[in-house]
Amino acid sequence: MDNIQSLKTVTREEDTVAKLINVSKHYGEGRIKVRALDNLNLEINKGDYLAIMGASGSGKSTAMNILGCLDRPSKGSYQLNGQAIEDLDDDSLADIRNKELGFVFQQF
Repeated sequence: MDNIQSLKTVTREEDTVAKLINVSKHYGEGRIKVRALDNLNLEINKGDYLAIMGASGSGKSTAMNILGCLDRPSKGSYQLNGQAIEDLDDDSLADIRNKELGFVFQQF
């Protein structure tokens, strides 16, 4: 096993596919406000495998809906391939879903 070397991953900006910066998603208003996500930061790079896991109600589906361009954050920024997603209109989001994203659903 003398040939095994330690490799350090260096991330370049052009390797970043998706980036969530202080993303929050809140539903409702006033006393009935639900914080589904609160200041989520996440960077996904080319070649990454990602599993989103957590307890029920922890914001997994909300995060996936934002990553999948099915919903917009209440605050923060989502960049997909360097493009800010939060300000795009519905038709532009549909184009992105059609050309750039895919989901694998798992049911038990």
